[in-house]
Formats: sequence, C-alpha cells, structure tokens
Amino acid sequence: MIIDGKALSAKIRGDIKEEAAKLKAAKGRAPGLAVIIAGDDPASRVYVRNKILACGEAGFYSVHKEYPADVKKEELIDAILTLNGDEAIDGILVQLPLPKHLNAEEILPFIDVKKDVDGLSAYQQGLLLQGTPDLISCTPNGVIELIKFAGVSIAGKDAVVIGRSNMVGKPMAMLLLGENATVTVCHSKTKNLSEVVKRADIVVAAIGRAKFITADMIKDGAVVIDVGMNSVGGKLCGDVDFDAVKDIASAITPVPGGVGPMTITMLLKNTLKSAQSK
Repeated sequence: MIIDGKALSAKIRGDIKEEAAKLKAAKGRAPGLAVIIAGDDPASRVYVRNKILACGEAGFYSVHKEYPADVKKEELIDAILTLNGDEAIDGILVQLPLPKHLNAEEILPFIDVKKDVDGLSAYQQGLLLQGTPDLISCTPNGVIELIKFAGVSIAGKDAVVIGRSNMVGKPMAMLLLGENATVTVCHSKTKNLSEVVKRADIVVAAIGRAKFITADMIKDGAVVIDVGMNSVGGKLCGDVDFDAVKDIASAITPVPGGVGPMTITMLLKNTLKSAQSK
C-alpha cells in the first residue's frame, strides 16, 4: 500500500474548514495564523506559500511577515511579541531554518506557548512527554495519522525512529510511545543501524539523507514512513529508497505526496484548536 498523504490531508482539511466556519459563526472571527519568514531560502518560501494558501482554502485569517536575510534578532522578537498580543492571531509560526546569524533557540521561546502551533516550545513538548499533549509537533502528529489511515494498529509494534531532532525525532518517539509501541530512536552514533532498523515493524525515517534507508534494512511487511525531503538532480526524494523498498513494505509513504501535506494540515488543526480554546 502506498499511503496517500494528499487524500488523507484533503479529508481532514475538509473537516477543519467546517469547524472554522462554525467558529466564525459563533465568535465572529476565523482562526488566525501568522507566519514569519526571514531570508531567501527557496524551500522555505515554497513552504510558507503553501501554508498561506492552505489557510485561505480552510477559511482562516492569515498574516505573512517577511524580513530580509540580515534582519536583527530584536526585530523578529518584537514582531512575535506584537503577534502574541493580537487577539486575531491564534497561532504563530517562525519558518525554519533562520539565516545563519540568527539562533532559533534565542527567538522561538518568545512565542506565547498557547500560540505555539509548531509545538516546539519546552511547554508543549513537556506536555507531550507527560502524556498530556496539547499543541503537538505537526510532522510527527501527521505521521501518526498516516499510520492509522493505513489501517495499522500501533500498539505492541516495534517502532524505530531514525533521527532525534526536537522537531521530528523526539516528539515522534513520544507519540509512538503514547500509542503503546516499543520505540527505539536511532541517530548518527547508533551502532549496527541496519540490524536495528531490520527488526522494526514501523520505520520512521527523518535523518535528512537522500535514499539512506535501503531495501536490505527493511523487514518484510514493515510500515515505512518517509519524513525526508531531499533534492537530487533537481528532483525531490526522501530518506528512503522508495523504488527498492515499496515491494518489501506493507505500507509506505511517497515523497512528495506523503508526509508533507499532512504537516501543513496538522498546523491548521493546531491553529483551529488554539482558536477554539479561547
């Protein structure tokens, strides 16, 4: 089974649009998302454009704040603080990566934790760690939805997450634990990586290396979720060698068209949730 992230995303976004319309009818305003981008990274610009388009399609109010690559830290912080106090804004997202002279760890903590729709704050990730999540990191949350969409029961399965970033790997592990999987997190220092991955019933690849996961690393019938987004020869590909693995896996996500659409959908879902909680 090739797991169609576009189809699942379309279904969930339809539900989000309906809920947004109900919220607007009840409270007189739509959910609001603000996106801040600094610099000229082409991929970031595509992501931001897609997020703004998705807001429009869902009936959300959106704000797009764009800054040059040489923007000062204080200017971004001031923008965040202003948005924190804006009642029309329910979610604030700072597009990563930031220009090299800026440190995200010095900027992101200024986002109001109740508007942290990326789920990256210590507060939101702490709730996830405690098993009481609120605004969940978008990509990992989308991965869980994709696995369930494929009809896979996660409980009791051996799951391997390849990558330990705060944005994907760590929250992914916590979500899988919350679904009662037995979870192993692999990274650059993991010994015998191929053997560890080969044992997995569920593999989530988020290592950022094109076609790193090969067919010999996958157990027959495993579910493979590819979070990677890499460019090789001008074409997008994931962290998994899709053509080689698809005939071994029982279910697999393509790149593009798998996890990517779900990340933006979960961003909309978090923004709606934030708006509904007021």
